Amino acid sequence: MADVQDSLFSDLPDLPRPTEEVDAPAPSPKKSRGATVKPVAPDAGLVALAAELPPQLRLGTSSWSYPGWAGLVWDGDYAEAVLSKNGLSALAQHPLLRTVSLDRNFYRALTASQYARYAAMVPDDFRFVVKAPSLVTDATVRDESGRGTQTNPVFLSHEIALQEFVQPALDGLGHRIGALVFQLSPIPAHLLADQPALIARIGAMLAAMPDLKPTAPDAVLAVEVRDPQLLCPAFADMLRSVGATFCMGLHAKMPPIEDQLPMLRALWPGPLVCRWNLHRRHGRFGYEDAEKLYGPFDKVLDPDPETRAALAKVIAGTTGAGQNAFVTVSNNAEGCAPLTIASLAQDIADRMCR
Repeated sequence: MADVQDSLFSDLPDLPRPTEEVDAPAPSPKKSRGATVKPVAPDAGLVALAAELPPQLRLGTSSWSYPGWAGLVWDGDYAEAVLSKNGLSALAQHPLLRTVSLDRNFYRALTASQYARYAAMVPDDFRFVVKAPSLVTDATVRDESGRGTQTNPVFLSHEIALQEFVQPALDGLGHRIGALVFQLSPIPAHLLADQPALIARIGAMLAAMPDLKPTAPDAVLAVEVRDPQLLCPAFADMLRSVGATFCMGLHAKMPPIEDQLPMLRALWPGPLVCRWNLHRRHGRFGYEDAEKLYGPFDKVLDPDPETRAALAKVIAGTTGAGQNAFVTVSNNAEGCAPLTIASLAQDIADRMCR
């Protein structure tokens, strides 16, 4: 086991003017709302790459309703609304994409029937990463601009967590649950000041959740934080005591991978849950800047080979020891999540062949 731990954590002339004015070709129309979304034709190289990856690994994207993925995931142009409604089944046929993060649940809790519709769109061995609704993970009630307006009276409520998140997910997704992630929004200073009490509250909520394994053998509860102060032994001890794990969040609000690894060491052996959300160049509050810069998310604009290499090492070590890994990537990581995932998959395969 020690060996496993060590390896895991360690310039052209002007063109002549045409004699006649030529009309520009009309843009191809987006396909209609009721259209069936078809996947891009299989890429033999990606199929071969997928075969080199460990079965315990599930790579995926954060959501999927991006028209810019035409030719990468979709067979052509589709409107965003069409992709949102019908795109999941096409995404799930991509050889490298075996999970997806249901981020919309953070903003409004999904029902069991909505989860069941998603589950029916994917293969049997596909797994979902689902974010808990902010209703239970944000200590502050916020307005549409994100500004806090008042204290959230049901922050970390185990009743709300079960009723609005865990039970509907179990009922609708069933065995296709991978990780249920409680992404805690930045904690107000007065709560962080009493860290033991805060950790105890988180633990009490998690302890009240039902055992996921009888329904979803691969499932795990995970907690992602936005406050580095919580990367401490007491937090890891609490997670272990309730059978939950830590979700690595890769963005500028948290330290780089290397500084989050002590949490994984403390919880070893166990699954890896990781969400690569944002390139660090954008800083702590750079999501909107990244969206403007990277759209339509059809190419990598900010390669981050250092993060990919570090993440590949952790993934290879985790899955090499027989543990599951659920890793989702946002377009805001490098500019195009499917292309980032392809590069990450190659890094993982190369490392596992060493």
